[in-house]
Amino acid sequence: QVQLVESGGGLVQAGGSLRLSCAASARTFTAYHMGWFRQAPGKEREFVFAIYNGGGRTVSANSVRRRFTISRDNAKNTVYLQMNSLKPEDTAVYYCAAATSYNDASNPSNYHYWGQGTQVTVSS
Repeated sequence: QVQLVESGGGLVQAGGSLRLSCAASARTFTAYHMGWFRQAPGKEREFVFAIYNGGGRTVSANSVRRRFTISRDNAKNTVYLQMNSLKPEDTAVYYCAAATSYNDASNPSNYHYWGQGTQVTVSS
């Protein structure tokens, strides 16, 4: 069982930055691929970014490429999502998720564990 706890959300003006953190309780954090998803009101959950367990490979959604970056600190059992140049359309609840294996990082059904989410609101 893995518990994930997100933090770092908040209210920011358009063009600003936020860094989200996701702390995992897993004994073997390095066994998990980690992903970030988001869900805006009335919309389906959307893939944002993923990082493979070794940290050497990442996958991102086109909508956040060149604005967001993902990283992980395996010594701290934590994955980060650095969000720059935020836009109002980035407003959503952001979720951290963990998976042991997958062939499609963007598919939420491939993730076994989810955090409770953290709200990000970008004002125009």
